[in-house]
Amino acid sequence: MAKDNKKMVDAITSMDEDFAKWYTDICKKAELIEYTSVKGCMVIRPYGYAIWENIQHILDGMFKATGHENVCMPMFIPESLLQKEKDHVEGFAPEVAWVTHGGDEKLEDRLCVRPTSETLFCEHYSNIIHSYRDLPKLYNQWVSVVRWEKTTRPFLRSREFLWQEGHTIHATADDAIAETERMLNLYAQFCEESLAMPVVKGKKTESDKFAGAVSTYAIEALMHDGKALQAGTSHYFGGGFAKAFDIMYTDKDNRKVYPHQTSWGVTTRLIGAVIMTHGDNDGLVLPPAIAPIQAVIIPVQQHKEGVVEKARELYDTLNAAGIRVKLDDSDNSPGWKFAEYEMKGVPVRIEIGPRDIESGSCVAVTRHNREKAIIPIEGLADTVKAKLNEVHDALYAAALENRERRTYSCTTIEEINKALENGDGFIKAMWCGDEACEDKVKELTGVGSRCIPFEQEQLSDKCVCCGKPAKAMVYWGKAY
Repeated sequence: MAKDNKKMVDAITSMDEDFAKWYTDICKKAELIEYTSVKGCMVIRPYGYAIWENIQHILDGMFKATGHENVCMPMFIPESLLQKEKDHVEGFAPEVAWVTHGGDEKLEDRLCVRPTSETLFCEHYSNIIHSYRDLPKLYNQWVSVVRWEKTTRPFLRSREFLWQEGHTIHATADDAIAETERMLNLYAQFCEESLAMPVVKGKKTESDKFAGAVSTYAIEALMHDGKALQAGTSHYFGGGFAKAFDIMYTDKDNRKVYPHQTSWGVTTRLIGAVIMTHGDNDGLVLPPAIAPIQAVIIPVQQHKEGVVEKARELYDTLNAAGIRVKLDDSDNSPGWKFAEYEMKGVPVRIEIGPRDIESGSCVAVTRHNREKAIIPIEGLADTVKAKLNEVHDALYAAALENRERRTYSCTTIEEINKALENGDGFIKAMWCGDEACEDKVKELTGVGSRCIPFEQEQLSDKCVCCGKPAKAMVYWGKAY
């Protein structure tokens, strides 16, 4: 069994040796993705897509609980429509893929393959919104988008990816801003409660906000290697898009006024975030909420009478309790199965053999720490549910410890560079608000601004770069 296990483990590069290769190895060996003949695009394989489906299912329920409805916009955007919002089109121009021909005929107005859908929603709003009674509109869609990235990596950055994009339109600025903040908080709640991933909530600097937005908010997470990952964004657009697309409505005082808009989204990069937050040198480590298989049952000495039958009883018990469970009674060796489901990050493994049956017990092994426990078969479902909760809490605690250990408070450029000698991480430092200083910090240290956190600290009264009076504390870091 040890030989079988070692063969699987050797297939993964150690994260300490080469973190990028470790990540790619897991994506491939855990059967999450496969490459295609279209450079920068990937096949999301069944196990990877099942993770995305669980993410989608949880988030979709949260969206609907807050009054949002799903819609579906076209994949193509006429260039003339895209050009209506100048800042927006300039921000996306380098990443746009264009359709120039329909069959053999050249298109008079070439079509952009959707990189995001603000312009499509605006066109739709202009047709359906006339009165204050038509507001608000709380929409979301689950689609794929295309952005022609130069450097790609599975889930983190690909030319086509899956996401959800929420688009809402409101009567007042206050309502729209409240929506922007509400959805950011929803994302943070999802990441912490379902992905076991702590995040920092904050506002992006002016230079880093979404093209066409008045303000952009983000949640930032820290990965195993100390690099930051933007896990979700929420944007307040004000009335800029409404004015560009001539969206007006009649208010209660019979005046023609412009509405206010938002958009917000998360993508399949959340799968990459889960890999890099919780994974280890043996493969995936999945939070129970999104694991396609929450518990796997492995019969030991399954050729002996009654073993497989008992394993099926355990399967029926867990399945009836709503636990996503798999019984592997294939003819592979137990050692191969142990390694396989460790690679796939299954949170709990149940082993059952002749001696266990005699004693009315089974063995439960939790993936994140490989702790074994002999547990009674009676009350198995409740015990497994408790184990799943333990897994989530332990994963969150470990991720939080990693973030706190790799977060440094600095008051000078020298302190930043000294802190980074210990490896990458979050830097907390004061900033004057000047974009030139923001750029200078990155030039001198290699870390860029990630967000201005809502939870502010007064580390000093001076900018870390120029020494002028500071306006805010900023999280800085290297990022994916």
